[in-house]
Amino acid sequence: MELEVGSIYEGKVTGITKFGAFVQILAGKSGLVHISEVANTFVSDINEHLKVGQAVTVKLIGIDPQGRINLSIKKAIPAAVPAQQPQKPARPAPQPRPQPKAAAETLQYALDQSTLPKGDESFENKLKAFMQSSESRISDLRSQTDKRSGGRRRK
Repeated sequence: MELEVGSIYEGKVTGITKFGAFVQILAGKSGLVHISEVANTFVSDINEHLKVGQAVTVKLIGIDPQGRINLSIKKAIPAAVPAQQPQKPARPAPQPRPQPKAAAETLQYALDQSTLPKGDESFENKLKAFMQSSESRISDLRSQTDKRSGGRRRK
């Protein structure tokens, strides 16, 4: 009898390795079921699924150029009708987002709330104060870093 790719055969497990199981499908013909083809779930130990001498149904999925026969147990199992999944409750309709105000309305609000600086709180004064505090912080950080690294390096 000639082997055909895609055919299903009855076989017997003749040996088990870390990477799969050898299955004899015809007299004198045996092939390998790779560990990834044993079950539809992750298989960490093939011995949990198969035993030597166990009868299995396999599908011939390929014959490589060296004549090695590749088999699959999980593809030999007929596709079961998927079980009815419990339906999730319907999501509520999304609420519309509030539209941003027009730029003119926003500017008018800012003017009405008197958020603009007064007198000596001008931009230039704020900038000057910021620059002074920033330079002071940078100088403190440099001095702390120099202390940790043993001072400035000399050339």
